Amino acid sequence: MSNYYIIENDPDSVKHIKNVLAKFGDFNFIGNTSDTSIAMNTILEENPAIVFLSVDNVIDNPFRFVKDLSLYIDTPPLFVAISITKNKAYKAIKNNFYDYLLKPLRELELRKSMLKAEKSNSSKLKDKVCIKSYNDYKYLDTNEILFLKADNNTTDFHMKDGSVICAYKTLKTFENLLPSKFLRIHKSYIINSSYVSGINYGKLLCTIDKSTFNIPFTKTYIDNVKDMNEKLSKSSHVSLN
Repeated sequence: MSNYYIIENDPDSVKHIKNVLAKFGDFNFIGNTSDTSIAMNTILEENPAIVFLSVDNVIDNPFRFVKDLSLYIDTPPLFVAISITKNKAYKAIKNNFYDYLLKPLRELELRKSMLKAEKSNSSKLKDKVCIKSYNDYKYLDTNEILFLKADNNTTDFHMKDGSVICAYKTLKTFENLLPSKFLRIHKSYIINSSYVSGINYGKLLCTIDKSTFNIPFTKTYIDNVKDMNEKLSKSSHVSLN
């Protein structure tokens, strides 16, 4: 699931964007503001995949805002400009905005923009997760994550290279952000199904490739385990003894 953020002071536009993107099921709204400092801090902290930014005097110099952001983030969000006129379209293009939408926003244009973003930039939308610790930001490749383990109100990311990275957020937070290959199988565990090498229903354990861990699962999440098993079986050569 991909986070998106809105920088806009028109409540109707904010509501319309939220309503349209809710129909996709793959986008997670993390907030909106018309304050420059709040916007900058939220984007640096949450690293949303997409930012809708009004270029009609909602914040001071929106194009400079985008340029300044690139000083702090190696891979900035996709910026979609929204405006009541076409007057700033050329400037938006020159400043690497992904798209330019006119108000009043039309559902078809929003839908086309998001579908195009998913198709052409899926690596940005799906394959990174931001871990923040005070003023330190780490961007983890989701393909390198074996599993996540809850530890009170923090979450440990167990990586393919054997490292463990702590995030000061709950497991539930990441359950809503990670790609669909990540499945909650226990109140304390989310696993990357790409690394599952075995499922033992008798012992209620999943074996994780590239590690010595056997991850427990519970009946509460048995449907997730069954769905995973079905998908893995379809992509494997099955031998019945």
